[in-house]
Amino acid sequence: MDNRIFLFLATILSGFALIRVPLADSFLESISPVTDIIGILTILIFSLVLIYKGVKSLFTK
Repeated sequence: MDNRIFLFLATILSGFALIRVPLADSFLESISPVTDIIGILTILIFSLVLIYKGVKSLFTK
């Protein structure tokens, strides 16, 4: 099994954490939309990578 798959799963979880981080009432409140966009892109990209690796492994065996 490819050990990078666990890294991709951890990255997807960190993307969800980045979306859910509470930045209200802090000096980082102004970058809240940026962290949301980065979190969403992280989730989408690494989910697509996992789907690609899954489909690739189905057809190579």
